[in-house]
Amino acid sequence: MMGGLLFHPIAFAVVFGTLLFFTQYEFYALVEVAGHKISRLPGTLMGVFYFLICAGIANGLLPKSLLLICIPIILLMFIIELFRRNHNTLERSGLTVLGFIYIAIPFALMNFIVNSSLNGQTNVYYPWIMAGVFLILWTNDSFAYLIGTRFGKHKMCTRISPAKSWEGLIGGAVFAIVMGIVNAVLFQAVDMLSWIVIAVLTVGFGTLGDLFESKIKREIGTKDSGNILPGHGGFLDRLDSLLFAIPVVFIWLMLSEKF
Repeated sequence: MMGGLLFHPIAFAVVFGTLLFFTQYEFYALVEVAGHKISRLPGTLMGVFYFLICAGIANGLLPKSLLLICIPIILLMFIIELFRRNHNTLERSGLTVLGFIYIAIPFALMNFIVNSSLNGQTNVYYPWIMAGVFLILWTNDSFAYLIGTRFGKHKMCTRISPAKSWEGLIGGAVFAIVMGIVNAVLFQAVDMLSWIVIAVLTVGFGTLGDLFESKIKREIGTKDSGNILPGHGGFLDRLDSLLFAIPVVFIWLMLSEKF
């Protein structure tokens, strides 16, 4: 992930477009395990298509008006079901659109985070903001686990994720904010206050994203979303926090006029 992010805009598009494909496809597979019908391949391909459209817009290759293509894409998902011979149109179309919104849109927004407006220039490929978000997220996850394992006594939500504790959440948040301050020193395109806000948003919404996926898996009765990453589960297991964090970080950067 870091290699694809830092190397080149084309490498970013290839690596994260691929991650999007497998993550969205995996989500649809998880939905099918629960016994629901889904248009797995069309939904995944349209997610990748929208990601590439946003990549073109963020790099100044396509007009910004194409952002609205997400609307006909969603309509197309409903239209596809119109011509299928089945009796679960609402279920198939609704869950296919859910995968697009849940997975593809956050990935697509990453294109605009890595292409910021810096020093009066537009469409500048600056991967360090996204790299900083990754560092915050991974710092939070690591220290939440370490502190929660050692000191966790007050459980957050035993019904959804029995291992998570308030001590782990607070400990992870503290170190994530420290990482945000370090980011402010390393990546000065964003000021320290913004980095602290980004750290808080990443911790808060990243935790909610983790709990959301845990709730889905618990209701389905499965431990992992996949097994492609030995010892870590599937792509969705690794990226669930990111999916909730990216949209709010994107909104904050918009309010900060970074793009």
